[in-house]
Amino acid sequence: MARQCPLEKVRNIGIMAHIDAGKTTCSERILFYTGRLHRMGEVHDGGATMDFMVQEQERGITISSAATTCTWRDHQINLIDTPGHVDFTVEVERSLRILDGVVGLFCAVGGVQPQSETVWRQAEKYDVPRICFVNKMDRIGADFFAVVGQIQETLGANAVPLSIPIGSGPEFEGLIDLMKGVAVYYDENDRGSTIREEPLTEQQAEYMAPWRQNLLEKVAEVDDRLLEKYFAEEPISREEIVAAVRAATHQHLICPVLCGSAFKNKGVQRLLDAIVDFLPSPLDLPPVSGNCLAGKPIERTPKEGSHLAALAFKVVADKHVGKLIYVRVYSGTLQAGTYVLNSTQNRRERVGRLFRMHANRQELVDCIYSGEIGAVVGLSDTVTGDTLCCENDPIVLEAIDFPAPVISVAVQPESRDDLEKLQKALVRLAEEDPTFIVATDPETDNIVISGMGELHLEIILDRIKREFGVAVKSSPPEVAYRETITSAVDIEERLRKQTGGHGQYAHVILHIEPMGPGQGYEFVNDVKGGNIPKEYIPAIEKGIVQAMAEGVWAGYPVVDVRVTLVDGSYHEVDSSEMAFRTCASMAFKKGFMKDNPVLLEPVMRMNVTTPEDYAGSITGSLCSRRGQIQGMDRRGNAQEIKAMCPLANLFGYTSELRNMTQGRASFTMQFEHYEAVPYTIAEEIIEKRRKREQSQRRG
Repeated sequence: MARQCPLEKVRNIGIMAHIDAGKTTCSERILFYTGRLHRMGEVHDGGATMDFMVQEQERGITISSAATTCTWRDHQINLIDTPGHVDFTVEVERSLRILDGVVGLFCAVGGVQPQSETVWRQAEKYDVPRICFVNKMDRIGADFFAVVGQIQETLGANAVPLSIPIGSGPEFEGLIDLMKGVAVYYDENDRGSTIREEPLTEQQAEYMAPWRQNLLEKVAEVDDRLLEKYFAEEPISREEIVAAVRAATHQHLICPVLCGSAFKNKGVQRLLDAIVDFLPSPLDLPPVSGNCLAGKPIERTPKEGSHLAALAFKVVADKHVGKLIYVRVYSGTLQAGTYVLNSTQNRRERVGRLFRMHANRQELVDCIYSGEIGAVVGLSDTVTGDTLCCENDPIVLEAIDFPAPVISVAVQPESRDDLEKLQKALVRLAEEDPTFIVATDPETDNIVISGMGELHLEIILDRIKREFGVAVKSSPPEVAYRETITSAVDIEERLRKQTGGHGQYAHVILHIEPMGPGQGYEFVNDVKGGNIPKEYIPAIEKGIVQAMAEGVWAGYPVVDVRVTLVDGSYHEVDSSEMAFRTCASMAFKKGFMKDNPVLLEPVMRMNVTTPEDYAGSITGSLCSRRGQIQGMDRRGNAQEIKAMCPLANLFGYTSELRNMTQGRASFTMQFEHYEAVPYTIAEEIIEKRRKREQSQRRG
């Protein structure tokens, strides 16, 4: 099957914004006006095409990025609608990695909001050209020009309005097209499909004049030919403005800004025109670069005849077709039924069926051509970030960087019979989402799941219940406490047991003393004169190690002690390895409890980066969590707070920090050392552990 749309008329674009800025509503209008839909659904009633997950429909938010394809002015637009919630930032990250252009949506009331900044920086990271759409001009308090100012000041973009609103809030009637110099109105009786362009009134012309002048100045700055015409006061045509803005957008010199109200069906067609006119086709961008298997850099240009190079950017477990791999083809053609090389894993795989996606619906195709986005079935070993290429000329494309998880919970099935089903579900979900990590704590045997936030993990647990039929209980993961001693002690223990036949006899004298933090454990044999035969010494050490592993005071492993075997005795008939092992364990436990035991807790080194306005609140919050502030440094217009804080007091801190700073602060933490827990807190921890163990035994 031949390519239906020339490559220069392909647009791979995404829509990104803060949560509730109107991305999905805007996507719904795009699909309607391009003829992809014949009936518009709404987010608030759960009918939006792009929000197809049950969890999305219930909450009215986008959780998973959804892809679709539509046509406008004979151009093929491959569209990805991304989530706006910070917990699902991975969906934005992997989408931006493969997109050629992006629409940044801004609420006309909220302006540049915290997540707007985050996704904008992600687009800068991948060097993706952007245009802006100021949405919700029909809302009370809408201020288009204030939002343009915020885009310039907060995001550092050269924001250039191409249209300005006629009225705002309930009085929002339409817009003025600055390039054509006309007033644009939308007929509400047919959902905005009928557009009227009318000459400007005298008042509108006066209102438009400074912004039309601003547009001409901006295009003159980026085009020498237009600069000459501008100074010569010669007229500059709309076609010349479009060409100049397009070139400047690709070079990140200008960021075009449009306005409208997707919910009220106004301005979306002008946005579609801007996508076609200003955002790049695959041919407008540099060739994709990667490495050959020998490590040397190579490039691929977007042509059908060239060698295949495609990137798997998303994995979905589809209940109908199985494992679905979303791919962006950069060069060559991906054909159904052929073999490809997964160069990332050096595996040969067979391409099964190919689909063009429309949200959660698949349209079967024979090929995915260069510059296009589609989905593949049959690649059982492929995961997110893998490169697919031809076997005779392999290339490895740059993988996708994903942020590290920031919150963890321990999970277990409500029924023990469901443990295997739970493990399979977790593996499937972790395969889909690189920011969802599953691990088993070797000390507690807890299954610990980690993600980007509380909502992220809430959605995961809900999916486990609905899609895999496993009811799950969750709780904060147990902290890996330790026990140690603070002073030295000598202890003597004698084991005598007489039963029928051989008895059991062992006698040991131990010296137990603390070691420095982090030094672990040391066993010293200081027995003289063969009072204890050498063959029993390993058994004595095993008994001590066993007692340390089980814990003595609170049931947590013992660390940072040196145990010296000073002396002892044995019986030629009744002594055995088992007897000395048991005796050594008993001696260690008695000596440990005589020697002022303490509970140790993991202390984390934290770096919190925040706007300066929130620094005081953050330091107060850390101190209330038994944190110690180590210092503060300025990082541009932000503050970096360095602190030490016990891990036990950091559960739930991610959500608190986001709420405290409107999502504008972030933090990293890593283990630093173990530190003694205050005695009163240690008693509470031990009591809770005993109650939990009693409850488990009764269960």
